[in-house]
Amino acid sequence: MKSMLSLLILAIAPLAAWAAEPSTPKQDGQFPVDSNLRAGVCKTEITPSETEGVVVTGHRRTVQGVRDPLRAGVLLLDNGETKAAIVTLDVIGAWDEMVKLAREKIAELTGVPAANIMVAASHNHSGPDFDADSPWGRELISKLGDAAKQAAATMKTVSIGYAEDRIAFSVNRRKVIDGRAVVRLNPDGPNDPRVKVLRFDDGNSLAPLAVVMHAVCHPCFFTWGDKGSPPYPNGYPKMSADFPGEAQTFIEMCYAQKTNVLFLQGCAGDIRPNLPGYPYRCADEADIQWAGRDLGGAVVRALAGNVTRERLKERPTYYAIRAANSVVSLPGKEGRLSAELQALKVGPYLLLTMPGEPMVEFGFKLEQAIADRAIPIVVGYANGNLGYIATAAAYEVGGYEPSTSKLAPEAEAIILAELGLLADRVVGDVFESFSKHPKDLQQRKRQEKVRLQPAKQAAQ
Repeated sequence: MKSMLSLLILAIAPLAAWAAEPSTPKQDGQFPVDSNLRAGVCKTEITPSETEGVVVTGHRRTVQGVRDPLRAGVLLLDNGETKAAIVTLDVIGAWDEMVKLAREKIAELTGVPAANIMVAASHNHSGPDFDADSPWGRELISKLGDAAKQAAATMKTVSIGYAEDRIAFSVNRRKVIDGRAVVRLNPDGPNDPRVKVLRFDDGNSLAPLAVVMHAVCHPCFFTWGDKGSPPYPNGYPKMSADFPGEAQTFIEMCYAQKTNVLFLQGCAGDIRPNLPGYPYRCADEADIQWAGRDLGGAVVRALAGNVTRERLKERPTYYAIRAANSVVSLPGKEGRLSAELQALKVGPYLLLTMPGEPMVEFGFKLEQAIADRAIPIVVGYANGNLGYIATAAAYEVGGYEPSTSKLAPEAEAIILAELGLLADRVVGDVFESFSKHPKDLQQRKRQEKVRLQPAKQAAQ
């Protein structure tokens, strides 16, 4: 009798194990997702209703009408313990007032702590300026709230894939001649042509739920250049989202509008489109299609290769979400300046932000400092709008970026050191970040209370 019972148990055990496994694909193109992470995403058009005779910011010029829509995206993340959000916009900067209002609205509607919300701009030079009291300013904040609310209503269990590719249209715009930096398209200068791609999958199809792409280049294809190049010597005459918008449209088209694509700008302070002229020219339709499809194609390649069965096996099943912020006082040319820095880690992916236009070397230095502790994605133009953030070395040879920066050369070391400390807190591999000693626990609790205080005030 015992032997019969043993045989029955042995026969049933594989079936029970099979039933306990993650859901198996119902058809080709579906795959099981085993994860503690949930995500929701929504995109919304933010093009102003009035676009005739509007002066766009960046390289200021008057436009008549719209070439392509400006959009914003809201990606919500929740691992059951911590909530965070990434907000992207096709505008020139993350203005301080806009960031404050957007965080308050999203925190109120979703419960995501305001300090855990990253608000990042593409640095688009063909969009409007922000005024909180203007009709467009009020409409923008309202639309971000509506998008966040819709994203929160569509949360799904996801896993994250990561891959890289490259673009071919970016170039450094500084060259040192006789000890002085001049404006010059310099293919031998430092540049970062990598495209970093995160895809968020619910496993229901090969179309990702959401895509976050990261690239390094000024979106100033459509701005004026040498004043002499046809067909647009005074700059493109319409509002546009520039190459990040063109790339978003291309990728979403490739997935039959079944995904939502968000763009994060990197350290693009001295990186621009490679459009030769004196010193460069305004783009035309062929140029913008080249760039948009170059970036879009790189992202699509990265996305497609990331869901083969071998790559799916590499994905984590547990995603810790940890965030840290600090406001640092930086030395400026005319006094001290405040800047918010942020670290947001989701699983192995570490996003580090700066509130302005960091030169490309900032990204390289931060990646070198992080080494293999995490997969770093360094984001500029986020959570503030400080202007150019030049390296200390750039001040020695001058040029546009350090000359127009509000900061003093000593700011670089402070920014890098503080971002390193924030990385320590969220990566969690230094003793102070995981120590169970009562003093260390109390210190971390105090830090978190201070960090989240603005979120509590916003929710009241």
